[in-house]
Amino acid sequence: MQDELLGLIAGNGKFPILFAKEAKSKNYHVIAAGVKGDTSFLVRFFSDKFQSFHVGDLGKLFEFFKTNGVKKVIMAGQVNPDNLFAENVVLDKEFKDLFDAIKDRKADTIFSAVAEKLRQHGMELIDSTCLLKDYMAPKGTLTKRAPSLEELADIEFGREIAKAMGDIDVGQTVVVKEKAIVAIEAMEGTDRTILRGGEIAREGAVVVKMSKPKQDLRFDVPVIGPRTIQNMSRSKASCLAIEAGKTIIIDFETCVQKANKAGICIVST
Repeated sequence: MQDELLGLIAGNGKFPILFAKEAKSKNYHVIAAGVKGDTSFLVRFFSDKFQSFHVGDLGKLFEFFKTNGVKKVIMAGQVNPDNLFAENVVLDKEFKDLFDAIKDRKADTIFSAVAEKLRQHGMELIDSTCLLKDYMAPKGTLTKRAPSLEELADIEFGREIAKAMGDIDVGQTVVVKEKAIVAIEAMEGTDRTILRGGEIAREGAVVVKMSKPKQDLRFDVPVIGPRTIQNMSRSKASCLAIEAGKTIIIDFETCVQKANKAGICIVST
């Protein structure tokens, strides 16, 4: 792999760490821009340069990349809505101009606008999975326990709902129990959706996380990891359904071990 620069816009969770670590192992120089209050400090250990920015400092982030010669950028991880909508958030001119120009504030709309802003500054937003093909979910039942007939029925039902929600850019995750929609993900993210669904379903819920029908691999790619399984265990959920080849699994072995210990079934369709 040739030696070159990659800019990383790093949100929360382990996805940015995984990408930076993999990029370094392939001889890329990683120039990482973190989000204050969201990005793990561990990202800096796998970056050649790291700097944190307030969530509204889009102009400073662009300047940081340009100063360091970045031409290609990837986005990994989300921004906590608690930080995004905090009362003290100040948006710079770049961000205000972006918001003034878009028709709505759905995830794909905002990310597409950021991609266009990067292009205007001479940078290209690229596929966030480009170095992570080995981490994409394989097809089949990934745990010792296979789904029951009731869980399979909920998976099929939940998949249709998740795809419909993804098609209108609402969210990727739904929680289902006995073909009842218990919770639908919005901006709060998968973990909070699972916990919210668990409060209602009590136990035995099926969590379905799918890519959008027109998934843009540059951003908002479905990701699960040990924290997903931990929250399912806390919620007494029984089954997780994901999409093969379109979902990144962080720390596969730990996920499967935790799921097996909790009696949770993971199915990749």
